[in-house]
Amino acid sequence: MLSNVDLSPLLVPFAYFFVAVLLVGLFKSSWFKGHLGEFLVNALAKLWLDQRTYHLIKDVTLPTENGGTTQIDHIIVSPYGVFVVETKNMKGWIFGGQHQKLWTQKIYRHTSKFQNPLHQNYKHVKTLQSLLELDDSEIHSVVVFIGDSDFKTDMPENVTYGFGYIRFIKSKNVPVLSEWEIKRLIGAIESGRLERSLQTTREHVKSLKSKSMSDTPSCPKCGSAMALRTAKRGQNAGNEFWGCSRYPACRGIVSK
Repeated sequence: MLSNVDLSPLLVPFAYFFVAVLLVGLFKSSWFKGHLGEFLVNALAKLWLDQRTYHLIKDVTLPTENGGTTQIDHIIVSPYGVFVVETKNMKGWIFGGQHQKLWTQKIYRHTSKFQNPLHQNYKHVKTLQSLLELDDSEIHSVVVFIGDSDFKTDMPENVTYGFGYIRFIKSKNVPVLSEWEIKRLIGAIESGRLERSLQTTREHVKSLKSKSMSDTPSCPKCGSAMALRTAKRGQNAGNEFWGCSRYPACRGIVSK
């Protein structure tokens, strides 16, 4: 009878397949890539920066003046200043300039836009600078790319790849903070940060989504949110514009 048949040998391959699918999905997720990038940046700091001189503080969420929050990947406090490190785990060709609002990622024929990480880190720097009461000479913005990416435009010295961020930090070799000031700054960061918890992360993501919606214009035809696009042909080829997210059902556009 069918009830006496042992089906377990047939189920084992399906179980392995199911686990493999889950792992592939995990490895490709933005969550995993983000955490992997942060892990690699942490590892480089611990291996190549003297922990008696450079004090690493990870995953710091701070409240902002407008009632939202800002999340900083890494803060390194040293006699040579406070380094605010933004991590980007990306692949492909990267195009961008210091003053451009959006940078470009190109993977074969696929092109996408992302926020200038220097502008993104500027908010982190200013929030931390206000909390710690630091001068501009005492705080430094650093952006480090991790992953199979390649810069295709000249980048500022504080936008680096992999180990380059260690070289940038070590290039600052003039002491600007005393031992007493370093202890004060570390204490202020630890006391000013929000608790590291799932709830804090959820509130931060909610704050980001709210800001993103407020920065995105509405379609003049149907009222839907708009998406930033790049013209591919015609006299405006290469120029950015806002196109309705309901395209092709709605063809509303707004000049950028």
